[in-house]
Amino acid sequence: MAKTAFVTGATGLLGRQVIRAFDRAGWTVVGSGFSRAKPPSVLKVDLEDQNAIEAALDETNSPEPTQNSFILTIRNTHLLILCPGAANRFPDKCDADPDGTRALNIAASRRIAQAARSRSILIIYISTDYVFAGKPSEAPYEADATPNPTNLYGQTKLAGEKAVLEVCENTGLGIILRVPVLYGHAETPAESAVNVLVDAVWKAQEKEAHVSMDDWSLRYPTNTEDVARVLVDLATHYLVVDEARVAMPKVLQFSSEQRYTKFQMCQTFAEILGLPLNGMIAQSGAPGGSALRPYDTHLSTKALKDLGIDVWTQQFEDWW
Repeated sequence: MAKTAFVTGATGLLGRQVIRAFDRAGWTVVGSGFSRAKPPSVLKVDLEDQNAIEAALDETNSPEPTQNSFILTIRNTHLLILCPGAANRFPDKCDADPDGTRALNIAASRRIAQAARSRSILIIYISTDYVFAGKPSEAPYEADATPNPTNLYGQTKLAGEKAVLEVCENTGLGIILRVPVLYGHAETPAESAVNVLVDAVWKAQEKEAHVSMDDWSLRYPTNTEDVARVLVDLATHYLVVDEARVAMPKVLQFSSEQRYTKFQMCQTFAEILGLPLNGMIAQSGAPGGSALRPYDTHLSTKALKDLGIDVWTQQFEDWW
């Protein structure tokens, strides 16, 4: 019998790839979204509404889900993936709306974990490399390294991790997967802090352009297709072991090993497009903005490798 996955944030950059990956792997997949939801394939669920979350996970005899009740018609949901499309994930925007950020990254994560645990559903919470301070010489960070986030985004994602693990304590039902900055197939460039850099390269072509770009923070851009593949492998592995997963790792990390600053990513894009980059200025100091950025939050993938999960990633420059 095909297993069933419920994916929150299904309309987001990562969520769309997760839906595709699980579908290709033979799973029955249902997603939820909010502003971009398209019932019945992607249900409209307000993650700040406990009743809506409960209803979306409950079984029903109705032949089709309805937009009003947000009911998932699959009787056996095995897995729930909490994707970052369901959370406030841009550091500066988090600082601009701290209450909204806490509501989605912490409170909603706890509600979803509670609903999943009460139904014995395995939950994978997608977190971030920004839970670490990223000070020079500290990276790479192992999965069991002590987090020390420097901005509200990282702080709330860490609090979301703790909420999920606390709710699922001693059950083996809660897993954290940390990932770095993501890129991939985007509906708009602004969906990804990487994709949007292509716009900056074009902006630098304008007459008398002076586009400032960070050439200090080290990033490890990772493709959403690779993250989705790892999630399928991880879910399959943890569901097969069943009761034994209580003793298995609860915090895991996945990342590309390719290292770039934002300016270096722009150089790659300019080379691919055959464009000069004279109108872009590399900023070698710590970037400004309301949210403090870490220097290097490279994530070690050792814990995944120890489980036998393939951590291969496609080459950044080849994907475009």
